Amino acid sequence: MPKQKTHSGLKKRIKITGTGKIKRSHAYTGHLKQNKTHKQNKNLSKSGLVHESDAKRIKPLISNMK
Repeated sequence: MPKQKTHSGLKKRIKITGTGKIKRSHAYTGHLKQNKTHKQNKNLSKSGLVHESDAKRIKPLISNMK
């Protein structure tokens, strides 16, 4: 059976932390920033972690990523 490949779209959007958690960036940052508050833009620019229940779904797609 061939090896499973890493999902190409996903590997550009996430990073794996040293402890194995999955880091991601927030949504709603592409455009229309002038309509959002400074506080909202500041918090959206920070990275976040993927929730544990979603991480179970994502882990098989990134099995080859280090």
